[in-house]
Amino acid sequence: MDFMKLLNSLDELLYEVMSWLIFFPLTVWRTIVRPVEMMQYADQQLNQPEAKQYADALNPPVFLTAALAMTHFGASALGQVDQIEASHRGLSAMINDDTSALLLRIIVFALFPLMMAVREVRREKRPLNRKSLQLPFYAHCYPAAIFALFLTAGSILAGLTLRPFQIFGWTLIVSAVAYYLIVATVWFSRQPGSSRIGAFGSALRAMVEASVVFGIAGVLFST
Repeated sequence: MDFMKLLNSLDELLYEVMSWLIFFPLTVWRTIVRPVEMMQYADQQLNQPEAKQYADALNPPVFLTAALAMTHFGASALGQVDQIEASHRGLSAMINDDTSALLLRIIVFALFPLMMAVREVRREKRPLNRKSLQLPFYAHCYPAAIFALFLTAGSILAGLTLRPFQIFGWTLIVSAVAYYLIVATVWFSRQPGSSRIGAFGSALRAMVEASVVFGIAGVLFST
């Protein structure tokens, strides 16, 4: 009986992972061309029964994780060494394999949707708790995944020796930042009584806050 349960679990896991081959690129495309709609979609799905959630797209945190995993292993395939994993100083001694390096990358990049979600709750003057934070966090994971995908891919290309790849890499990095700020600004501006300038200020503040923590983590794990 236990063996059959294990087989059923493996069957479900295999289907789930293989379905990512279809739904990951679809989710990427939809989030790039219709980011606000995807954020609304995330809001709607959390109000559905769990079995019916995200039937035609990846779950937002899973999407963010998959985007980071793709770029992480893509960099490894190109022969680029993770600087934190390669270093053995300070807290980087804890990061000694691809799994731990990827886990750290996921946690650090998840700071961006977390800070955006906190800013959204604050702007709406709602109490900040686990329940009020979940819905906006899930919504902000969709554009955060594209931001992480472009930013990391750009960093990989910018680190190559060929000049055209470096230029394209920096173009991707700038595009990633612009995309994320624009989407967050549009999203915040939808709130009643909100102006575009105020929405941009909130988006920028959340991004700076996440970047500061990102930078501190980088220093702690590289020195």
